[in-house]
Formats: sequence, structure tokens, C-alpha cells
Amino acid sequence: MSNQLLDILHVAPVIPVIVIQRLEDAVPLARALVAGGLRVLEVTLRSEHGMAAIRAIAEQVPDAIVGVGTLNTAAECFEARDAGAVFGASPGTTAALVQGAKESGLPLLAGVMTPSEVMAARAAGLRTLKLFPAMQAGGVAMLNALAGPLPDVTFCPTGGITPDSAASFLACRNVACVGGSWLTPRDAIEAGDWDAITALAAAASRLRQA
Repeated sequence: MSNQLLDILHVAPVIPVIVIQRLEDAVPLARALVAGGLRVLEVTLRSEHGMAAIRAIAEQVPDAIVGVGTLNTAAECFEARDAGAVFGASPGTTAALVQGAKESGLPLLAGVMTPSEVMAARAAGLRTLKLFPAMQAGGVAMLNALAGPLPDVTFCPTGGITPDSAASFLACRNVACVGGSWLTPRDAIEAGDWDAITALAAAASRLRQA
């Protein structure tokens, strides 16, 4: 499961973090991001349309690798898997959530913020983790500090990362990709300006690890 998740994270340098306010936006938004070169999408459960959006994207955008974000419970792992999600991401890590991910077969990008949380997740068998919120957790300096004592852990930092700071995160040897919400500006979505979102995705897809 860990290798499967790591393979997903290496598909593109940035994973768009998506909040769907109108269900009808889900498919065209996903298509716009994929057209720009970002196939891995994290659709969060921060709105009532999260699960339905995952199902719509999984059914109608075959080139997308859709995951579920903001997982908080074991039950959500099963629901997201049944909706078509192929991975999950959580803001934090609990034993129940880890167990739910294992039982559902949904690869989990579990959230951590401190060295102790990284060690606890590692002890639970997780080697691919989400540093969240990345900037508040110490950003690049924290990732570099963790690389020494925990060299077998790979991260997808998310939270506060911008187009200007993304490259410095991607240059860390223990970072597979970053998560970013800048790729889905609300005004562009509300206006149906899918070309603008494709352009943002294309710029992000050109980011590469040093």
C-alpha cells in the first residue's frame, strides 16, 4: 500500500487541493487540471459535495487519479473508496483512521506535524506522510531536520505553500510532491474560467525536484 501511495505522489510535482462548492464544477475543474498536466487530485470533504464530486470525477474523467481529502473517520475511508477514490489524505493521524484505511484498502496519506507524530505514524507502518500545516510546522527547515533521523519517511507537505515557495519544498530530498490550493482559485471556478486553471496547472506541472 505504501509503495502504491508513493507511486501516486510521484506522478506530478503538485497535487491540487480542491473544495467543491457547486457539484456541477467538479468534472470541468478536474478536466482543466488534467489538461494542464496535474492528474492527481485531492477532493476534500470540506463541503457537502465532496463525495459526490469524487464519484463524478472518477466516472467521467478517466485520466484523473482522484483522492479524498480531509478524512477524519474510518467510515469515510470506505465511503470514499466506494465513490471511486484511490487514495486518501487526512489532516492528522488517529489509530481508528489508520485501521479504517487498512481495512478499506485505501492508501492513506496521514497528516503529521511534529517529530513525535512522524515516529508514531512510522510505528503504525506508514512511511509516506502529509506534513500539515506545512508552513506552521516549520516548512523546509522542518523537512530537512526530519530527513536526518527519519530518512525512510517521504512527505507531501501541504498548507500555506505558494507557487513561489513550492520549488524550495520540492528540492528537499524527502519530499515527493506538494499539495496546493492556489491551483483552484474560487473566482476562476465561479466564472467557469477553465483555461485559467489549466494555465495554472501547466505552470505547476513544470516544477521539478532539484
